[in-house]
Amino acid sequence: MKLWQPTAIALALAAGFPSLGLAQSNEELLKEIRALRDRVNDLEAKQKAMEAKGDSGQWGMTPAQTAELNRVSVKTEALEDSREANGFMGLKISGQMQVPYIYNQAQNTSGFQFLDNVYANGYNYYNGYLGMVMIDFQKEMEGGTKWRLTLAPQRGVGAVIDGTSIVNEASVSVPLTDLQTRFIAGQIPDWSGYEYLQPTQNKLITHNMLFDFTLPTGYIGAGFDITSGKWGTKAMLAQLNSNANTTGFKGSVLAVRVDYSKGEYDGFGSAAVIGQAPNLVNPDAGNTNVGLIEVDGYYIRGDWTLQGQLSYGTQRKAAITPAADGSFQNSSWYGLSTLAAYKFTPRFEGVARFDYINNAKNGGGMLGFGGAATGTNATDSDVAYGGDYKNGIGPSGTLGCGAAGVYADGCNQGANRYALSVGMNYVFNQYTTFKAEYRYDWSNLDVFQYNAGGSYRKYNNVLGAAVVLGF
Repeated sequence: MKLWQPTAIALALAAGFPSLGLAQSNEELLKEIRALRDRVNDLEAKQKAMEAKGDSGQWGMTPAQTAELNRVSVKTEALEDSREANGFMGLKISGQMQVPYIYNQAQNTSGFQFLDNVYANGYNYYNGYLGMVMIDFQKEMEGGTKWRLTLAPQRGVGAVIDGTSIVNEASVSVPLTDLQTRFIAGQIPDWSGYEYLQPTQNKLITHNMLFDFTLPTGYIGAGFDITSGKWGTKAMLAQLNSNANTTGFKGSVLAVRVDYSKGEYDGFGSAAVIGQAPNLVNPDAGNTNVGLIEVDGYYIRGDWTLQGQLSYGTQRKAAITPAADGSFQNSSWYGLSTLAAYKFTPRFEGVARFDYINNAKNGGGMLGFGGAATGTNATDSDVAYGGDYKNGIGPSGTLGCGAAGVYADGCNQGANRYALSVGMNYVFNQYTTFKAEYRYDWSNLDVFQYNAGGSYRKYNNVLGAAVVLGF
């Protein structure tokens, strides 16, 4: 790099100060020009000395270092261009896995369960989303548009809804007026309650009863996601637990969730669903009216975690027991779930959870759980009534309500269910957590069927241990 010549500097200074010649004598002007020339000569001498030492002009770097820096800069720019051209810019990949060992007294079974078909084997509180693998792809484009695809074979939302899909979530989020006001669409897991589907986000192995029996699985539709200060609101017009309405089926639901982050340690939220949804107790009825509402909250500070939820729900023509004239009755339920956890050490945490559901009306029946019927009313020959005796839902199993005893005394009384879980989790390292849980379920009626002997009892015991990995 060459320095300017003295004449150039002199001319520049002269141009910058046109009044210089008018204010000073010729002798004074010549003195100043000579001083400037001497200064420039001094700078040129220093420049030549630097070049003689092998300095390229990059302070503190040799020519070899400068060449290496240029090579790294070119390579970095090429990698960034390649990353952007191949769509990896703004892409985040994460995943998780849970491998549980479960003992179930009533079902007379024990062993590892992992990626078995939850649709074929039935969704039950002792398997549900347990034993799952999930991989999550999230990409944020320039401008704030987000895209998400989460895959969970055999155990995701898609598997529970139709038995074949491996898609747990497939959604887009497009900013409208700003990044806090978004249009959302696609298949989105249910957002109700304080527990999550993913095992990495829950403290115990099993889920609470409200999660398993009273909440939707997922929504397929479109809506909005709006954040304003401490408030967050999501709303969708969607199909509930169904990819699409088939011939003869119509209707959708409006699903809404509102959250308030009160402070650093606590907050609360509420979710509601109203509209028409599939009736699994009475499929021939098509989509029937459904109404769900729940409130939940949390307090997390220091070693303590406290969470809770209250829920109410009803569905038309979804009760287990028919009316005296053979027509289907409405199901309804309400319940609560509370959880408390305490960290004895930063890695070791003890957990306790209590659940209660009142499901006594019309023989019982909750969202997607209850008896089985394939006809339009109780007089059809292909109707088979009775409870869900793996999950402890319905009238007493000792009454024979599933066959000729449909109208027997007591068949219109459903079971009230309770569950107490105690367990622990231990964070082994940044990615791995070990869990253990003992769960005791009981009811006011004999609704747990024991495989060994076929008897019905009011209680069941489940033990579990699991390793959970997430990255």
